[in-house]
Amino acid sequence: MNTTRCRLGVASLFVCLMTTSVFAQFTTPTIPSVPEKTTVAGAATDSASSTSAMTTADTTNSHLDQAVSALDKGDKVASAQELKTGIAALETQATQQPTSFKDKLLAQAGKLKALLPLIMGGGMSSGVLGKAVGLAKLASGGNKIAGLMSAGSLIGKGSQLTSSLSGLSGAMSVLGGGASTGQSLISTAMSSVGKLDQGGMVAKAAEPAVKNQLGSVLNFVKGAL
Repeated sequence: MNTTRCRLGVASLFVCLMTTSVFAQFTTPTIPSVPEKTTVAGAATDSASSTSAMTTADTTNSHLDQAVSALDKGDKVASAQELKTGIAALETQATQQPTSFKDKLLAQAGKLKALLPLIMGGGMSSGVLGKAVGLAKLASGGNKIAGLMSAGSLIGKGSQLTSSLSGLSGAMSVLGGGASTGQSLISTAMSSVGKLDQGGMVAKAAEPAVKNQLGSVLNFVKGAL
């Protein structure tokens, strides 16, 4: 009789465990997996590339401006040093961020190199150097805008383009009376590029027109150089 009770007890325990297991399978909630956050590599690369181009061009212009400023103060050594640094930056911009302005950049760099002996010899005025630097800045600014355009969509790049166009506008003063056409083209583009930062349909609708306007600006700059 004890053996029979023992067998009944074991059977009851087995049934209980099986019932609990089956119940758990039906009642245990399934925890959904959290999808991994993805990053669009192309967009990140384009953004980084655009930022790098902007920084390089701004640094180039800074050194070129300081070369003119130093010569205006009579500091030939500082002027020559800043000009050498600016020339090196132009060459770096042409090789590391090449666009259709590559040859223009290298040509302007070569012209500035020819002025270095004149600076040290005292035969160069700040006015003449300023005009040469202005042309180099036109080439640098054109390369910067061309780089932004070649990187893909212009949507979201309104502020960068505004900055680049402003730089070109300032550099065009070296063209004298011939700058009026270029300034008009820049003004037209400046009135449109801000829409690229508004997003949505506004930015998409504005992009084709902005590309055409920027193309006109770049063609003018190439002709001036």
